[in-house]
Amino acid sequence: MLKFTCCDAVSQFSRSAQAQLLQGITRGFEKECLRVDQNGKLARTPHPRALGSKLTHPWITTDYAEALLEFITPPSQDPDFPLAFLRDIHRYTAHQLGDELMWASSMPCVLGSDADIALADYGNSNAARFKYVYREGLGLRYGRQMQTIAGVHYNWSLPQEFWLALQDCCDNNTPLKDFISERYFDLIRNFLRYGWLVPYLFGASPAICRSFLQGRKSDLQEMGSGTMYYPHATSLRMSDLGYQNRAQANLQVSFNSLAEYTDALERAIRTPDPFYQELGVQQDGHWKQLNANLLQIENEFYAAMRPKRVSRNGHRPAKALRTDGVEYVEMRLYDLNPMEAIGIAPEQSPFADVLLLMCLFRDSPPISAREQAENDENKRRVVNRGRQNDLHLLVHNREQAFRPLAHELFDDMAPFAAMLDAAYGNQRYSQTLQTLRQRIDQPELTPSAQVLEGVRQQGSFYAYAMDLSRKHQASLLDAQTTPAMLARFEQSVQDSLAQHEQIEAAPQGPFEDYVAAYYA
Repeated sequence: MLKFTCCDAVSQFSRSAQAQLLQGITRGFEKECLRVDQNGKLARTPHPRALGSKLTHPWITTDYAEALLEFITPPSQDPDFPLAFLRDIHRYTAHQLGDELMWASSMPCVLGSDADIALADYGNSNAARFKYVYREGLGLRYGRQMQTIAGVHYNWSLPQEFWLALQDCCDNNTPLKDFISERYFDLIRNFLRYGWLVPYLFGASPAICRSFLQGRKSDLQEMGSGTMYYPHATSLRMSDLGYQNRAQANLQVSFNSLAEYTDALERAIRTPDPFYQELGVQQDGHWKQLNANLLQIENEFYAAMRPKRVSRNGHRPAKALRTDGVEYVEMRLYDLNPMEAIGIAPEQSPFADVLLLMCLFRDSPPISAREQAENDENKRRVVNRGRQNDLHLLVHNREQAFRPLAHELFDDMAPFAAMLDAAYGNQRYSQTLQTLRQRIDQPELTPSAQVLEGVRQQGSFYAYAMDLSRKHQASLLDAQTTPAMLARFEQSVQDSLAQHEQIEAAPQGPFEDYVAAYYA
């Protein structure tokens, strides 16, 4: 039975007048993808100058590697804007890549050694050097191969008018900033409980290229030439093979409150780690990592969802959160969908809206260490064997069949789909749930099953992803970009290059002082 934190809140916000406040939901996507050559190998070329400065461009940058593109959509209250703008970014980028392609899958292929993976180079300023040293530290700590995995992040926030109405409905006298942060942490804890539904419905990395293993042993099965997989996997990207950091298992970062969360991150960036100390911070004047602590910076902490705030006064993330509260949440579980030219299917945003609303309104007690272990185990089972017919998950330390649990979650989400339908005057959200629900009893409809079938037909993961990468590039090149949008991108490129030059020309001071100031 669904239990709500405020007994009248759901019924109140289901009424048309209050539901209108949900039109103020702000959304945005961050989408990564690798640049590859015509053989599917990591591009060895620098980030194209025609895409602007990756240090200062607002929408087109890089993540870890020089070849790992990252596209960022401006925050918008229009539900359709993020994907439309992301499609325009892809079209513009496709025209600047020459013979190179955007790799369609989250998992890379044809990987060589660590030395073949060039770190993203942002220039000569202290800010640019800080980014570079941080990436060098990540490679030193976890290996560069892991950092070539691409994913999609969904940024989401509710408007202040909603929070004021909810606070009034709950008869809560907490200062608004604190009330908002508390409720976002309620949401995050519930997402940690129920987020396993995301890789089941949208996971799209059930197979990998053998080169990704770099000779490491695994119990993956072999399919065709050079392809490794689990028969019922949904998202190897989110498995222990993928973008995970088992070294962080002992950090004990709590999401039970803003104070506990930020205190844990502060401790982690200031607590030395013997192994990282042995690796060293500097050698003959060369910086190998920013520090030898458990985390170099807060963003090194990996989580399925993170509370976020745009720092407007230069504060580090943890300090900005502690000072000003949570501004939005970042959901980090989406794989790239290789069957979509932009890596994201239209149903992903409305589904996330519904799930996040349910997580917000649902009762969310603190998570104990035992419950967190249970949550981690459930996610592990779903990403490795989510389509297995007899799959069971843990609920209060008891085994329960996966499919009834998934159906129960869809039942619980239904009122929030109706709430959003009332807000926007359509049936989009309810229809999205109805369509996606079929994937529970028909796992062959999931992207992971479709990807695996495509790999079988093509003979290998490499052939499958390469074929789609070429087809997507051709479709993006054929699509028309409006003159106004083209001009907007061209101007943004010039503006970013000019801003980059200004940063480079400014006095920098010693890099050691810049790093020390960050941690002060």
